[in-house]
Amino acid sequence: MTGVWVVLGTLVVAGIAGAVLRARNGRVRAARRSPASDLPEPVATALDTGAQVTLVQISTTFCTPCRHTRALLGPLAERTDGLNHVDLDVTNQPEVAQALGVLRTPTTIAFRADGTELLRVGGVPKRETLIEALRPHLTARVGD
Repeated sequence: MTGVWVVLGTLVVAGIAGAVLRARNGRVRAARRSPASDLPEPVATALDTGAQVTLVQISTTFCTPCRHTRALLGPLAERTDGLNHVDLDVTNQPEVAQALGVLRTPTTIAFRADGTELLRVGGVPKRETLIEALRPHLTARVGD
């Protein structure tokens, strides 16, 4: 009988953990870091000084959600003036992810042209939520 309770307890804990992770996926969070001078070199190089906002997508080679994120952010940036999207593969550069405090891929970080972090999204972004979060930082209409 004890084994049944252990299995049931494990299933309940796993279900709660899965629900929490699913709820956090794609959620837009406020910026974690502000000093632009601390940016890793690959990120600083990727920033587009001509764009108001650059979305830096932190990816890895075999990350399937990264492909979905790329398919969402690329066209969004193409349709929006002042918005740029860069996909940065950190498979062979784990120090970049560590310096940015990235624990999972994909993670998308929005930066101003000066390197100031505006917001970040862990997982595949929810399109409408991301557009709403980017509106205050762009002068053009987002994604229309």
